[in-house]
Amino acid sequence: MHPRTFPLLRRLLPAASLALAAVTFSPGCQTNPATGELYLTALNQEKAVQIGEEAEPQFLSENGGVIPDAGIRDYVASIGNRLAAKSELPDLPWEFHVLDSVQINAFALPGGKIFMSRGLLERMTNEAQLAGVLGHEIGHVTADHVGQRMAQATAVTAAGAVLGAAGAATDKDWLKVLGVGTGVGGGVYLLRFSRGNETESDLLGVRYMDRLGYNPWGQVQVMEILKEASGGGSGNLLESFFATHPLPQDRIDDLEELIRDKYPDAKRSGDGFFPERFEQNVLRPLSRLPAPRQTTPPAAG
Repeated sequence: MHPRTFPLLRRLLPAASLALAAVTFSPGCQTNPATGELYLTALNQEKAVQIGEEAEPQFLSENGGVIPDAGIRDYVASIGNRLAAKSELPDLPWEFHVLDSVQINAFALPGGKIFMSRGLLERMTNEAQLAGVLGHEIGHVTADHVGQRMAQATAVTAAGAVLGAAGAATDKDWLKVLGVGTGVGGGVYLLRFSRGNETESDLLGVRYMDRLGYNPWGQVQVMEILKEASGGGSGNLLESFFATHPLPQDRIDDLEELIRDKYPDAKRSGDGFFPERFEQNVLRPLSRLPAPRQTTPPAAG
């Protein structure tokens, strides 16, 4: 759930700035280890990690920081790390954070920096739902969706812009394009992934969930939570989500088809959800915390 559906950057730097950045990020073709497909990307693994590490502090600052409960943080990180270990990129420096924010969303920076909001966590009822969200964000990283979008933006810009003072370009050009430090909060990348990207991340997320014994219908339950929240007066809390994702019902339809096709033995109820562990490790501690530091959702931009 994180930067998503889009033909365009929501806010572009001037064309010349993007063109300068295009020199630093030269798109190239490679085979993706998660999807097995040949694709065009602007990022090698080293560059992706570097950008994620540079962007992480500012992103945390703009989204309420981390939740003030070490137990919740460790629990979420442990599930995230176990899922990442089952992915095609287990050796990335993965990090998993819970933002102390009322917004309802989740995000992934390049290189394996994953974030989910307290507002979303509070609406969950079991561990499979949490694994579904984290697995989906891991899928955006392993499928290199940001690298693909950056390559497309670079190609479009380079085709029509003047590459004058190319030597002046720095990595920070792309941090600005990704929205870091621009005060746009949940719109961090200023990119929207296509419905196809979202479906691909759902497929990968469910793959990682299944490898750990989670019921894939937990991911559908997350979409049902978001759909219900959107009709229950939580529109402002979901602003950044709807700015970067397809509608929940579209995701539900795609997920149901995916699960019935690839996981026909999975049941909508029964084993693999682990509600008791979630209650003990998340819901009870959450009930004892003060209000989130970020009480007003960031503007979608």
